Amino acid sequence: MNTKVITGAIGALLASTMISCNNTNPLLEESTLFGGAPRFDKIKTEHYMPAFQEGVAQAKAEVDAIVNNPEEPTFENTVEALEYAGGTLNRVQGIFYNLLEADTNEELQQIAEDVTPLMNDYAMYVSLNDALFARIKAVFEKRAELGLEADQLKLLENTYKGFARNGANLNAEDKETYSALSEQLSLATLKFGKNVLAATNAYTLNITDEADLAGLPDYLVSAALQTAKEKNLEGWAFDLSYPSYGPFMRFSEKRELRKQIYTAYNTRAVGGEFDNTAIVKEIVDLRTRIAQLLGYATYADYALEERMAKTPATVNGFLKQLMDPSLPAARKDVETVLEYAKANGFEDNELKAWDWSFWSEKYKAATYTLSESDLKPYLQLDNCIEAVLGLAGKLYGLKFTERPDLPVYHKDVKVFDVTDETGRHMALFYADFFPRASKRGGAWMTSFTDQYIKDGVEHRPLISIVTNFSKPIEGQKSALITHDELETFLHEFGHALHGMLAEGRYPSMTGTSVSRDFVELPSQIMENWAYEPEYLQSFARHYETGEVMPDELIQKIVDSKNYLAGYLQVRQLHFGIIDMAWHSQSSITPMGTVEFEKQVLAPYAVLPDVEGTCISTSITHLFSGGYAAGYYSYKWAEVLEADAFALFKEQGIFNREVAGSFRENILSKGSSADEAELYRNFRGHDPQPEALLRKLGISTK
Repeated sequence: MNTKVITGAIGALLASTMISCNNTNPLLEESTLFGGAPRFDKIKTEHYMPAFQEGVAQAKAEVDAIVNNPEEPTFENTVEALEYAGGTLNRVQGIFYNLLEADTNEELQQIAEDVTPLMNDYAMYVSLNDALFARIKAVFEKRAELGLEADQLKLLENTYKGFARNGANLNAEDKETYSALSEQLSLATLKFGKNVLAATNAYTLNITDEADLAGLPDYLVSAALQTAKEKNLEGWAFDLSYPSYGPFMRFSEKRELRKQIYTAYNTRAVGGEFDNTAIVKEIVDLRTRIAQLLGYATYADYALEERMAKTPATVNGFLKQLMDPSLPAARKDVETVLEYAKANGFEDNELKAWDWSFWSEKYKAATYTLSESDLKPYLQLDNCIEAVLGLAGKLYGLKFTERPDLPVYHKDVKVFDVTDETGRHMALFYADFFPRASKRGGAWMTSFTDQYIKDGVEHRPLISIVTNFSKPIEGQKSALITHDELETFLHEFGHALHGMLAEGRYPSMTGTSVSRDFVELPSQIMENWAYEPEYLQSFARHYETGEVMPDELIQKIVDSKNYLAGYLQVRQLHFGIIDMAWHSQSSITPMGTVEFEKQVLAPYAVLPDVEGTCISTSITHLFSGGYAAGYYSYKWAEVLEADAFALFKEQGIFNREVAGSFRENILSKGSSADEAELYRNFRGHDPQPEALLRKLGISTK
């Protein structure tokens, strides 16, 4: 066990005793603000550790009350009571772990490490509690005669299986092993994410010669100038945040500089101070050992049991069904771009990885006379916010009212009161758009608290989306975002709608608490509106002239929708394939992380390999997020959404009847029923991979 962590926890404990004696801890009080908004204006770093300790103490007391109840175990006094136990701890976690990702610092990162043993101890206190499991098992065994409602029965089944899948049926010695492995895994995943963030922030491409800016659009140059000022550098500074890295790769005419920043991005956490190569294998090994302790051959077998796909064989077959027709299409895409590049001055016989974005962007601009620079002036973030929120109004009758009076955790965050057509409060919605050193890369939706009903009182959710969109440059009233960022906004907002429109009793079964391979359906279906002319015309206006985006430009967006569809499909399938390769091992590979990844992905290569690069060391979805043995779910959900959106296309993209059915059968239901059944209730049939291939224009022959 890490003695540094123990020392840190003891130090924090001593400090927290003084804090709790002298001050009220805002994390330990239910907020009296509108909608239960967190008291971000009062929460300080020193509040977290005592709040965790008190939250764990209260949660354990609530578990003890269940265990020591002299009455016969019933659904209400055991299963339902456990579902609602730990309310204070859940509130503390909901705030702390979200800020750890969105607005972190060294103190929060240290607390995360210090609190891990405490949280692991509580998790084991519940999941390995023999007396508690005995009560749950007693209720489970007589479930057929209890007359439970459908959601109650599903909660009972979920609770029983959850205990079994977390070691409740293990013997005493194996339970100790399980607990130790779980704690090691928690610390390893924390370390992985910390290294990725640190490696990302450690790199800056500082350009001082103006000639090296050749090809870069004005907005990117202005942003780089501003970044350089913030970092006290001369000239222009580009970093590995996507609003900086992505456009640089697409537009820079300086091939050597593209190679430099590409290499930096794709060797993050490979060797050096923030090395994750050993941590990847450690995480996989720990997951595998835990799965085998529980009776599964591999971690993938364990993880997939509770998902729509059910088995690794199903997932691998699904990935193959998409890869087989997509790989030839991807290689044809590369040949097409190479031919264009050679016809326009490119002298090599093959495109390198750092050439791809540059030449594919030029080919796209030539083929569709469309580039990111053409679109961005029409996509003011403020207009896009209004349009995305307005889409929820058209589809579901929701209204968003900004509440600047409610506290936020960072000045860039906006918060909205969400109401339905009757005026019913549905949620508070937080939106955090811009990159900063304290925020990890990417985009995600999360919640501070979920929707549930307890003691007849409904608690509406606190929902948040976090992105890393282009910041407004000096002199700009509103940020200008890319079309890709608009698509990302719609994606995360789809997740947010899943949380906002939740209706149910039990927090573990509402909103986005669904199978990993179902959770992306509500998000990915929303991306379709980014390509619908009727929708774009309603808000896309030039930030200087106010001119509506011209019809011909909108048509180019539509025409370019499937541009490089084969290549992009294969790239996403790469992530799913490497994920399954890591998590389908029965024993950890003796190969190094980089070597293993290269071997797995070699049959599916479409560009030449770049020595030393590796995606495994920086893909937080797999090694510090929740997508282990689940990355395939993005493509799985794409199949679902391709089939589902076809109904909107048939009936109208703003059709309230179709939207109402989607809300009723998908968005509001959570996991109250089997997800395959929920989908059939909406669409009337099971989807097939061909729906996605047809949408992308990829032949299945």
